[in-house]
Amino acid sequence: MADPSFDVVSKVDRQEVDNALNQAAKELANRFDFRGTGTKIQWSGQEAIALESETEERCRAAIEVFKEKLIKRGISLKAFDVGEPASSGQVYRVSGKVVQGIEQDVAKKISKKIRDEGPKGVQAQIQGEQLRVSGKKKDDLQNVIQLLKSTDFDVALQFENFR
Repeated sequence: MADPSFDVVSKVDRQEVDNALNQAAKELANRFDFRGTGTKIQWSGQEAIALESETEERCRAAIEVFKEKLIKRGISLKAFDVGEPASSGQVYRVSGKVVQGIEQDVAKKISKKIRDEGPKGVQAQIQGEQLRVSGKKKDDLQNVIQLLKSTDFDVALQFENFR
């Protein structure tokens, strides 16, 4: 029988992000303080979100509305990378990106953390945009999950395929 293992991934349910975006768009269209400001939020490609408004402060407020909707849908704000509003003629535009996958340098940090502070006999392998963590005992793997949850890697981490 193979050793127990689990995968460390950084994924976002695109449908939930889409629902949050639609809720934010509806709120921006109906809220009194956004009336007449031309504030819009929409998809800009597969993983990018575009926001625009006539004033910088309304643009920032629209970002906050969208972040609230993400939180209500259970999506970590670490999975949403947003820039600063920039003036483009008469309107301010800002773009945000839904971040998925664990980059190599972050994966190396996670792997090093497991090696240095994790229980003995636990290995982490980088497999593309995820890590596979395996060990002899399930208790050791649960300790690794607690260790990773207590550390901030600036990435939304999920733990899958625990077997």
